[in-house]
Amino acid sequence: MHYKNFKTAVYIPAWIARHMTPEKLEYGYEFIEKYIGLDKVYIETHRDDIDIEKERILMMKNYLEERGVTVAGGITFTVDDFEGAEAGKRRIFNTFCYTDPAMRDKVKALSEYAAGIFDEVILDDYYFTNCCCDRCIKEKGDRDWVTFRRELMTDVSKNLVVGPSKAVNPNIKMIVKYPNWRESFHFTGYLPDAEKDIFDETYIGTETRNPRYTDQHLPEYLSYSLVRYIENAWPGRNGGGWFDTFQCWSADRYLEQAYLTAFAKAKELMHFQWSNLVDNHFVGGMKIQLEKIDKMMNGVGDPTGVPVYIPYASSGENHLEMRLGMLGIPIEATPDFPADKDMMILTESASADPDLINKLRKYVQAGGDAVITSGLLRKLGDEIRDAGLTEATVTDRKLNVTRYHITGDEAGYIDDVNPILFPEITHGNNDSWSLLNGGDGDYHTPLLLLSIYGKGRIYILNIPDNYADIYRIPRAAADVFKRILRTETYASGKDFSMFTYDDGSFILYRYVKDNVRPAHVKLYTKEDVSSLKDEVYDEKIPVAPYYVWEEFELKKYMVADIILEPGVISKFKWEYQ
Repeated sequence: MHYKNFKTAVYIPAWIARHMTPEKLEYGYEFIEKYIGLDKVYIETHRDDIDIEKERILMMKNYLEERGVTVAGGITFTVDDFEGAEAGKRRIFNTFCYTDPAMRDKVKALSEYAAGIFDEVILDDYYFTNCCCDRCIKEKGDRDWVTFRRELMTDVSKNLVVGPSKAVNPNIKMIVKYPNWRESFHFTGYLPDAEKDIFDETYIGTETRNPRYTDQHLPEYLSYSLVRYIENAWPGRNGGGWFDTFQCWSADRYLEQAYLTAFAKAKELMHFQWSNLVDNHFVGGMKIQLEKIDKMMNGVGDPTGVPVYIPYASSGENHLEMRLGMLGIPIEATPDFPADKDMMILTESASADPDLINKLRKYVQAGGDAVITSGLLRKLGDEIRDAGLTEATVTDRKLNVTRYHITGDEAGYIDDVNPILFPEITHGNNDSWSLLNGGDGDYHTPLLLLSIYGKGRIYILNIPDNYADIYRIPRAAADVFKRILRTETYASGKDFSMFTYDDGSFILYRYVKDNVRPAHVKLYTKEDVSSLKDEVYDEKIPVAPYYVWEEFELKKYMVADIILEPGVISKFKWEYQ
């Protein structure tokens, strides 16, 4: 291994493998080894209409293994004009039709072929079905598409992929790689809750590319949060995170994907793909940066954060938790209801749990604090009110907020700011209480509302209609809900993320974007600390007391002021007397 805390891996797709010669392989290896450091290579045996002959695969495998590189296999289940398929049958992205007998035979044969060469095989993220052909419609019957595809892909995974592979090679490790579009898994037959009992290991796509111009609305924080989500789904069996150079129009944007994947403690950093890396100037700084990160991660504990409950097969307010992560709030996404935690966030996605209200009521009554979004309140408002958790309602009206009021603070007004459109929330005055208001003219609506239930609290977080407007909320206003949504530390500022760990250390990273410059960030803790240690430069940063009204009380924090530069990774830890 080139690094102590993660391995580096590179994927060779079939369209590159079919033209690979010993000379090309040597040139590519020397470049990647020099600028990344190469621990592992996955060689693809099939994609589209390309099947790689065994002799060529063994040539690459032997060359790499002689140089100490671990070699595994890969399969992409896509197909072009397949001779055995029904005439005219087409699918988006040319994925397989898993009800077609000829295609099912092909899936089984491809699995057996790869298992006969490798002891480890990964399925690239086209292992899904979107086929709506006449045969699929007939076999679906009265089931909805989600149920049909779930049952179909369970059968395929057991009986056409994993079962036949292990019959050929009992020692094989079969890996299913999930794409970066988690909110849509269930629509196309991806089922991590069922497949964790079929496959040996999983992998996750962490490619975010250029979020402003990609089709899939992928905030940069996804490169971190999806690793954490899949690790919580398959504890100890997440093989790594997978990113690429596509639509990365700066080296920083490419490198940031690797940073966040490493911060999430992925076991492997998969660079897709071989030919896109060779002679690519973006790659030049990768090894330098990975060496820095590797040193930072030595001795770091497990990642922590505010739990966000995102059940399997759910969607709604998609990627919202990632945007909170971009605001400097550490997030820990999980598919399991975090009943053992002191605080949780519930977005609209949580409504996919049919027992959510009962779980939430018990959790809050026992003393837990739950932050629910306006999207979830809109979706399940009647049930939430019937349970007595809050009387608040999301109406059909909107308010263009140009003024903020931090309640309880006589000077807590922020006026004449650019408008942000929020849904209106109505509530029973004094039955619940707004901690932050947003207004325009002489009217306002709650942006953070507090209700009490049993020993715990329900907070309602109002989300702008345009999720990207979260970043435009004024700093002092955003600090109100940062003081609620915090771990040990909260950080005032924006355009950065904070990654926290259970040993007390935390990493801060300010994203490289247009018009983002070095900025002051204030770090706050209620702990009785004596200083803040910069663990990169081994320096102590002084702290000072700070008092703020928080939920009707004057609270004391200790605060340190730091400067974050775009693209520069910082690591800190509080020091105690």
